[in-house]
Amino acid sequence: MTSIHRTRAIAALLIAAFAACTVTPRALHAADTPPGKVFRAGAYAQDITPQKFPITVNGGMRDHFATSAHDPLHARCIVLDDGSTQIAFAICDACMIPREIHDAAKAIASKATGIPTSHILISATHTHSAPTSTGVFQSDPDNDYREFLTQQIAAGIIQAYKQLEPAKIGWAIGLDPTQVFNRRWLLRGDSVLADPFGRDRDRVKMNPGFGRRDLMRPAGLTDAEVPVVALRAVDGDRPIALLANYSLHYVGGVPGDQLSADYYGAFARKMTERVDHAADAKPAFVAAMSNGTSGDINNIDFSKQRVTGRKPYEQIDIVADSVADAAMMAYARIDWHDWVPLKIAQRELTLGVRKPDAAELAAAKATVDEAHKRDPVLKTLPEIYARESVLIAAYPDTVDLKLQAIRLGDLGVCAIPCETFVATGLELKARSPLKPTFTIELANGYNGYLPTPDQHALGGYETWRARSSYLEEQASVKITQTLLELLDEVAK
Repeated sequence: MTSIHRTRAIAALLIAAFAACTVTPRALHAADTPPGKVFRAGAYAQDITPQKFPITVNGGMRDHFATSAHDPLHARCIVLDDGSTQIAFAICDACMIPREIHDAAKAIASKATGIPTSHILISATHTHSAPTSTGVFQSDPDNDYREFLTQQIAAGIIQAYKQLEPAKIGWAIGLDPTQVFNRRWLLRGDSVLADPFGRDRDRVKMNPGFGRRDLMRPAGLTDAEVPVVALRAVDGDRPIALLANYSLHYVGGVPGDQLSADYYGAFARKMTERVDHAADAKPAFVAAMSNGTSGDINNIDFSKQRVTGRKPYEQIDIVADSVADAAMMAYARIDWHDWVPLKIAQRELTLGVRKPDAAELAAAKATVDEAHKRDPVLKTLPEIYARESVLIAAYPDTVDLKLQAIRLGDLGVCAIPCETFVATGLELKARSPLKPTFTIELANGYNGYLPTPDQHALGGYETWRARSSYLEEQASVKITQTLLELLDEVAK
């Protein structure tokens, strides 16, 4: 079965499952609450905007610097407690965050709260207009900001823990198919493109542009679901927090000299405006948008004429309004519960690293040396990827990834430290014993893109070996199997 046919089959399963049972969850009755158990929740949005400028920004092939922040960046933190298990979420306005920052922030928060580090999920939203905290391509992190980010994430979790109070929880699924498009396009016939290593092998083009005659169709599907988990106080209708999820890479349209939380931050502001009593809630209401499986998804429909003339931040607002409307439709259908069980399982998975062989490494070093004689800034893709090959050669032969599966009542949540292709997210949703289930990507570390084996065979940007894409080609298969085992564990 081809990648397209398999993802279509998975999508068909999802549509059937959605129609049958995922819009409104199975009711949990009062009798399900163990005697003496009280469900509690706390939330806090911790500012993580840098305190000094200019500051390096990653997300592109070349480094650039921001001199101001258009809107604040936050670590939006939520802590849940069912009376015996506590789980913390921290959704951070960052492009990607390395594992060492995640682990350090968790250790600080755990020491202060008693929440086990294995019960803490920290993720990056993947805004491309945030300070560099992970070295990718020609952007190297600001060490002062890395330390600041570590401390602020921990502080946000600690404050959310301090604000724990009796709460109700509920969830529902919205739909917004209008803002997600698969950005990898299949080429017609026998057409192939050269990759940065000089190999004529790519059968797909990422972000191909408009009006190309050699394009056939998108190489994969999309995920239109907008899962919403909400929390409110038991003393009336005061909202505490809302955690949403959408499989959209980022939106952009941010001037290069500014920082922004992109549509993730705009969504949080718009939900605060839309949810009753949220704007004046005390403690302050926290809305967070986590990134789903969006490694091959963006907001551009290359099958139509390009929309021109957008002002900075205009498209961000369009997307945020659309997704917030879908989230509010889900919010209106929520079945609230006084108590639900919480479970979390975590496992380390060892995966192989794709590294250059001796001849490739020698050629890469020669390319970089020659390029640096002309300019310290690398200009072409072959030069940039040659440098990545040199850096990847110093990686260990294997790396350990941290995977998590979480149960919130009947709801499942997976955590993957990669820019995960939508096919993996669709498969997890279809096969999970918990309905509904969604995935938070770029969680608990950064291990680059996660194409499926079929997508690896098609080539394209997301498969090119670099610090942004280096895991073995079977990585998505092994990650999916591990997460399904963890979901079975927490579903018992």
